[in-house]
Amino acid sequence: MDPIFLVSLMVLGAFGGFAAGLLGIGGGMILVPFMIMLFPMVGMPEAYMVHIAIATSMATILFTSLSSMRAHHRKGAIRWDIVAVLAPGIVVGGLLAGAGVFAYIDPAWLALVFACFVAYSAARMMWGKPPVAGRSMPGKLVTALVGAVIGFVSGLVGAGGGFLSVPFMVRSNIAIHNAVATSAALGFFIAVANTAGYVASGQAEDIGVSGMLGYIHIPTLLGIVVVSMLTAPVGAKVAHRLPVKTLKRVFAVLLFGLSLYMLQRAIHAFGA
Repeated sequence: MDPIFLVSLMVLGAFGGFAAGLLGIGGGMILVPFMIMLFPMVGMPEAYMVHIAIATSMATILFTSLSSMRAHHRKGAIRWDIVAVLAPGIVVGGLLAGAGVFAYIDPAWLALVFACFVAYSAARMMWGKPPVAGRSMPGKLVTALVGAVIGFVSGLVGAGGGFLSVPFMVRSNIAIHNAVATSAALGFFIAVANTAGYVASGQAEDIGVSGMLGYIHIPTLLGIVVVSMLTAPVGAKVAHRLPVKTLKRVFAVLLFGLSLYMLQRAIHAFGA
Protein backbone atom coordinates (compact mmCIF):
# COMPACT_ATOMS: atom_id res chain seq x y z
CA MET A 1 0.00 0.00 0.00
CA ASP A 2 1.18 3.52 -0.79
CA PRO A 3 2.72 4.92 2.45
CA ILE A 4 1.20 8.35 1.78
CA PHE A 5 -2.23 6.74 1.38
CA LEU A 6 -1.80 4.85 4.66
CA VAL A 7 -0.67 7.93 6.59
CA SER A 8 -3.55 9.93 5.09
CA LEU A 9 -6.01 7.26 6.25
CA MET A 10 -4.60 7.35 9.76
CA VAL A 11 -4.89 11.12 9.90
CA LEU A 12 -8.45 10.89 8.59
CA GLY A 13 -9.27 8.21 11.16
CA ALA A 14 -7.81 10.30 13.97
CA PHE A 15 -9.83 13.35 12.95
CA GLY A 16 -13.01 11.39 12.35
CA GLY A 17 -12.78 9.55 15.66
CA PHE A 18 -12.03 12.72 17.60
CA ALA A 19 -14.93 14.58 15.99
CA ALA A 20 -17.28 11.67 16.68
CA GLY A 21 -16.33 11.65 20.35
CA LEU A 22 -16.38 15.44 20.64
CA LEU A 23 -19.65 16.15 18.88
CA GLY A 24 -21.48 12.83 18.93
CA ILE A 25 -21.74 12.61 15.14
CA GLY A 26 -21.35 9.66 12.83
CA GLY A 27 -18.06 9.45 10.97
CA GLY A 28 -19.58 8.98 7.54
CA MET A 29 -20.18 12.67 6.92
CA ILE A 30 -16.45 13.30 7.26
CA LEU A 31 -15.01 10.04 6.01
CA VAL A 32 -16.85 9.62 2.72
CA PRO A 33 -15.74 12.82 0.93
CA PHE A 34 -12.14 12.47 2.08
CA MET A 35 -12.01 8.79 1.10
CA ILE A 36 -13.13 9.80 -2.38
CA MET A 37 -10.32 12.36 -2.50
CA LEU A 38 -7.78 9.68 -1.51
CA PHE A 39 -8.99 6.74 -3.60
CA PRO A 40 -7.23 7.79 -6.84
CA MET A 41 -3.96 7.03 -5.00
CA VAL A 42 -4.82 3.30 -5.04
CA GLY A 43 -6.35 3.28 -8.51
CA MET A 44 -9.96 3.02 -7.38
CA PRO A 45 -12.24 3.14 -10.45
CA GLU A 46 -14.24 6.36 -10.68
CA ALA A 47 -17.48 4.45 -11.24
CA TYR A 48 -17.24 2.76 -7.82
CA MET A 49 -15.69 5.44 -5.61
CA VAL A 50 -18.89 6.76 -4.03
CA HIS A 51 -20.31 3.29 -3.37
CA ILE A 52 -17.05 2.04 -1.84
CA ALA A 53 -16.57 5.15 0.31
CA ILE A 54 -20.10 4.92 1.75
CA ALA A 55 -19.86 1.16 2.35
CA THR A 56 -16.42 1.38 3.96
CA SER A 57 -17.55 4.28 6.11
CA MET A 58 -20.50 2.25 7.37
CA ALA A 59 -18.20 -0.68 8.16
CA THR A 60 -16.13 1.54 10.47
CA ILE A 61 -19.27 2.08 12.57
CA LEU A 62 -19.25 -1.65 13.36
CA PHE A 63 -16.18 -1.02 15.50
CA THR A 64 -16.71 2.50 16.83
CA SER A 65 -20.32 1.86 17.86
CA LEU A 66 -19.30 -1.03 20.10
CA SER A 67 -17.10 1.12 22.33
CA SER A 68 -19.72 3.86 22.45
CA MET A 69 -22.50 1.39 23.23
CA ARG A 70 -20.47 -0.20 26.02
CA ALA A 71 -19.79 3.17 27.64
CA HIS A 72 -23.46 4.21 27.54
CA HIS A 73 -24.58 0.81 28.82
CA ARG A 74 -22.32 1.12 31.84
CA LYS A 75 -24.10 4.35 32.72
CA GLY A 76 -27.47 2.66 32.36
CA ALA A 77 -28.54 5.23 29.76
CA ILE A 78 -29.61 2.93 26.91
CA ARG A 79 -33.33 2.27 26.60
CA TRP A 80 -33.09 -1.36 25.56
CA ASP A 81 -36.86 -1.62 25.37
CA ILE A 82 -36.81 0.95 22.55
CA VAL A 83 -33.85 -0.78 20.89
CA ALA A 84 -35.83 -4.04 20.89
CA VAL A 85 -38.65 -2.40 18.89
CA LEU A 86 -36.59 -0.25 16.52
CA ALA A 87 -33.81 -2.74 15.76
CA PRO A 88 -35.85 -5.25 13.69
CA GLY A 89 -37.10 -2.47 11.42
CA ILE A 90 -33.60 -1.05 11.20
CA VAL A 91 -32.21 -4.42 10.11
CA VAL A 92 -34.90 -4.83 7.45
CA GLY A 93 -34.41 -1.28 6.15
CA GLY A 94 -30.64 -1.65 6.23
CA LEU A 95 -30.66 -4.90 4.30
CA LEU A 96 -33.08 -3.42 1.76
CA ALA A 97 -30.71 -0.51 1.22
CA GLY A 98 -27.36 -2.28 1.44
CA ALA A 99 -28.20 -5.54 -0.31
CA GLY A 100 -30.76 -4.17 -2.75
CA VAL A 101 -31.19 -0.54 -3.73
CA PHE A 102 -27.60 0.59 -3.02
CA ALA A 103 -26.00 -1.35 -5.88
CA TYR A 104 -28.46 -0.03 -8.45
CA ILE A 105 -28.22 3.69 -7.67
CA ASP A 106 -26.14 5.64 -10.15
CA PRO A 107 -23.02 7.15 -8.49
CA ALA A 108 -24.16 10.65 -9.51
CA TRP A 109 -27.48 10.25 -7.70
CA LEU A 110 -25.77 8.65 -4.72
CA ALA A 111 -23.37 11.59 -4.46
CA LEU A 112 -26.31 14.00 -4.72
CA VAL A 113 -28.23 12.21 -1.95
CA PHE A 114 -25.14 12.26 0.25
CA ALA A 115 -24.53 15.96 -0.42
CA CYS A 116 -28.11 16.81 0.56
CA PHE A 117 -27.89 14.72 3.73
CA VAL A 118 -24.63 16.37 4.82
CA ALA A 119 -26.03 19.85 4.09
CA TYR A 120 -29.13 19.03 6.15
CA SER A 121 -26.96 17.76 9.01
CA ALA A 122 -24.75 20.86 8.85
CA ALA A 123 -27.78 23.15 8.93
CA ARG A 124 -29.16 21.37 11.97
CA MET A 125 -25.77 21.60 13.66
CA MET A 126 -25.47 25.31 12.86
CA TRP A 127 -29.00 26.57 13.52
CA GLY A 128 -31.11 23.70 14.77
CA LYS A 129 -32.58 23.55 18.24
CA PRO A 130 -33.26 20.38 20.21
CA PRO A 131 -36.67 19.00 19.23
CA VAL A 132 -39.44 19.76 21.68
CA ALA A 133 -40.96 16.77 23.39
CA GLY A 134 -44.64 16.62 22.62
CA ARG A 135 -45.91 13.06 22.53
CA SER A 136 -45.24 9.52 23.71
CA MET A 137 -43.58 6.77 21.70
CA PRO A 138 -45.93 5.44 19.02
CA GLY A 139 -47.08 1.83 18.93
CA LYS A 140 -44.69 -0.99 18.18
CA LEU A 141 -45.69 -1.30 14.51
CA VAL A 142 -45.21 2.41 13.78
CA THR A 143 -41.94 2.44 15.73
CA ALA A 144 -40.69 -0.56 13.76
CA LEU A 145 -41.60 1.20 10.51
CA VAL A 146 -39.68 4.28 11.66
CA GLY A 147 -36.74 1.96 12.33
CA ALA A 148 -36.97 0.66 8.77
CA VAL A 149 -36.80 4.22 7.42
CA ILE A 150 -33.81 5.01 9.65
CA GLY A 151 -31.99 1.85 8.54
CA PHE A 152 -32.75 2.48 4.87
CA VAL A 153 -31.69 6.14 4.79
CA SER A 154 -28.56 5.39 6.82
CA GLY A 155 -27.66 2.69 4.32
CA LEU A 156 -27.78 5.11 1.41
CA VAL A 157 -25.47 7.68 3.02
CA GLY A 158 -23.22 5.53 5.23
CA ALA A 159 -24.30 7.19 8.49
CA GLY A 160 -25.08 5.83 11.92
CA GLY A 161 -28.61 7.21 11.97
CA GLY A 162 -28.29 9.51 14.97
CA PHE A 163 -29.58 12.56 13.11
CA LEU A 164 -32.83 10.67 12.53
CA SER A 165 -33.23 8.50 15.63
CA VAL A 166 -32.38 11.09 18.29
CA PRO A 167 -34.99 13.70 17.17
CA PHE A 168 -37.59 10.94 16.81
CA MET A 169 -37.03 9.76 20.37
CA VAL A 170 -36.79 13.23 21.92
CA ARG A 171 -40.06 14.28 20.28
CA SER A 172 -41.54 11.15 21.83
CA ASN A 173 -40.64 12.35 25.33
CA ILE A 174 -37.45 10.32 25.71
CA ALA A 175 -34.84 12.25 27.70
CA ILE A 176 -32.04 13.55 25.49
CA HIS A 177 -29.27 11.61 27.26
CA ASN A 178 -31.28 8.40 26.89
CA ALA A 179 -32.01 9.20 23.23
CA VAL A 180 -28.31 9.75 22.45
CA ALA A 181 -27.29 6.58 24.29
CA THR A 182 -30.03 4.53 22.63
CA SER A 183 -29.02 5.92 19.25
CA ALA A 184 -25.46 4.72 19.89
CA ALA A 185 -26.78 1.20 20.43
CA LEU A 186 -28.96 1.41 17.32
CA GLY A 187 -25.89 2.45 15.32
CA PHE A 188 -24.46 -1.04 15.79
CA PHE A 189 -27.56 -2.69 14.28
CA ILE A 190 -27.54 -0.19 11.41
CA ALA A 191 -23.89 -1.01 10.73
CA VAL A 192 -24.39 -4.79 10.91
CA ALA A 193 -27.36 -4.85 8.53
CA ASN A 194 -25.96 -2.44 5.98
CA THR A 195 -22.42 -3.83 6.05
CA ALA A 196 -23.80 -7.32 5.39
CA GLY A 197 -25.83 -5.85 2.55
CA TYR A 198 -22.85 -4.04 1.03
CA VAL A 199 -20.80 -7.24 1.12
CA ALA A 200 -23.57 -9.25 -0.53
CA SER A 201 -24.46 -6.73 -3.23
CA GLY A 202 -20.84 -5.97 -4.04
CA GLN A 203 -19.89 -9.60 -4.69
CA ALA A 204 -21.32 -9.40 -8.20
CA GLU A 205 -19.14 -6.41 -9.12
CA ASP A 206 -15.72 -6.79 -10.74
CA ILE A 207 -14.13 -3.68 -9.22
CA GLY A 208 -10.57 -4.65 -10.13
CA VAL A 209 -8.93 -3.49 -6.91
CA SER A 210 -7.27 -5.78 -4.37
CA GLY A 211 -8.50 -5.91 -0.78
CA MET A 212 -12.20 -5.65 -1.59
CA LEU A 213 -14.92 -7.47 0.37
CA GLY A 214 -18.04 -6.66 -1.62
CA TYR A 215 -18.12 -2.86 -1.71
CA ILE A 216 -15.86 -2.56 1.36
CA HIS A 217 -12.18 -1.73 0.91
CA ILE A 218 -10.55 -3.61 3.80
CA PRO A 219 -7.18 -1.72 3.83
CA THR A 220 -9.04 1.60 4.08
CA LEU A 221 -11.29 0.21 6.80
CA LEU A 222 -8.38 -1.01 8.92
CA GLY A 223 -6.30 2.13 8.41
CA ILE A 224 -9.15 4.30 9.71
CA VAL A 225 -10.52 2.08 12.49
CA VAL A 226 -7.21 1.42 14.23
CA VAL A 227 -6.73 5.13 14.89
CA SER A 228 -10.33 6.33 15.24
CA MET A 229 -11.01 3.93 18.11
CA LEU A 230 -8.13 5.56 19.99
CA THR A 231 -9.11 9.18 19.36
CA ALA A 232 -12.88 8.90 19.92
CA PRO A 233 -12.51 8.62 23.73
CA VAL A 234 -10.17 11.62 23.67
CA GLY A 235 -12.80 13.66 21.85
CA ALA A 236 -15.41 12.62 24.40
CA LYS A 237 -13.21 13.85 27.26
CA VAL A 238 -12.44 17.15 25.54
CA ALA A 239 -16.17 17.72 24.98
CA HIS A 240 -16.57 18.43 28.67
CA ARG A 241 -13.93 21.17 28.63
CA LEU A 242 -14.61 23.16 25.47
CA PRO A 243 -17.58 25.26 24.23
CA VAL A 244 -19.23 22.53 22.21
CA LYS A 245 -21.86 24.90 20.79
CA THR A 246 -19.14 26.99 19.16
CA LEU A 247 -17.30 23.89 17.98
CA LYS A 248 -20.46 22.57 16.36
CA ARG A 249 -20.81 25.77 14.36
CA VAL A 250 -17.21 25.58 13.21
CA PHE A 251 -17.67 21.94 12.29
CA ALA A 252 -20.89 22.78 10.44
CA VAL A 253 -18.88 25.06 8.16
CA LEU A 254 -16.62 22.10 7.32
CA LEU A 255 -19.66 19.95 6.60
CA PHE A 256 -21.09 22.59 4.27
CA GLY A 257 -17.77 22.54 2.42
CA LEU A 258 -17.83 18.74 2.14
CA SER A 259 -21.43 18.90 0.96
CA LEU A 260 -20.45 21.31 -1.79
CA TYR A 261 -17.61 19.01 -2.80
CA MET A 262 -19.99 16.06 -3.13
CA LEU A 263 -22.49 18.25 -4.99
CA GLN A 264 -19.75 19.24 -7.42
CA ARG A 265 -18.94 15.55 -7.97
CA ALA A 266 -22.61 14.80 -8.58
CA ILE A 267 -22.96 17.62 -11.11
CA HIS A 268 -19.76 16.49 -12.87
CA ALA A 269 -21.05 12.90 -13.00
CA PHE A 270 -24.42 13.97 -14.38
CA GLY A 271 -22.65 15.91 -17.11
CA ALA A 272 -20.25 13.11 -18.02
